[in-house]
Amino acid sequence: MPVGAAQMDFGRAAARDGIQLETAQVPWINQRGHFALPQRATEVAGPALAAIFRALDGQPEAQMGKRVIALRGDFYHAQTGTFIETDGTQHFTSFRLRTLGLYPEGVPLGFEPSLYASLCRQWAPTADKYRAAKDATGFGAGGRQRQRAYNDALRDLAIPAMGHPPVIRVPILDSNGTAAYLRHREVLLEALSR
Repeated sequence: MPVGAAQMDFGRAAARDGIQLETAQVPWINQRGHFALPQRATEVAGPALAAIFRALDGQPEAQMGKRVIALRGDFYHAQTGTFIETDGTQHFTSFRLRTLGLYPEGVPLGFEPSLYASLCRQWAPTADKYRAAKDATGFGAGGRQRQRAYNDALRDLAIPAMGHPPVIRVPILDSNGTAAYLRHREVLLEALSR
């Protein structure tokens, strides 16, 4: 299946229900991560993101040296200010599991962290092999998976710190975006009708 096909199917399924989604991209979620967040988000999410960055062996100088280019996410619902991320198997690594364990208590989340932790434990043996040798600036040799886990945590923690509703995460483990939407339809309709 082509890259992004499951997300496109998810978006089309939402549109059939009258949910208009656009690409999620804001300037404060960018390549520099927590090093370039606005003060509002830094005060709330900065300490946890710094701890996550260290736990993933992030390289501060390399991360701060990146250009300030917005990271593209999956979906944004403008009417409610809600961000939606659809996560394929490559998101369920042992590194992602590590980030979930470092989230502060009481942080607002639009997904069940225990479910995500369980999926990480289930899929990590496969997901940890996906692009395992790919380098990533800020995370060094073989750092692509650590970078993905960090960027997921960045969205989860910084977006509500900026006054938006919690990020809704939808696992797509079978490459079927339509089926994933239908499995989460009621939750999405409720969250996006406020």
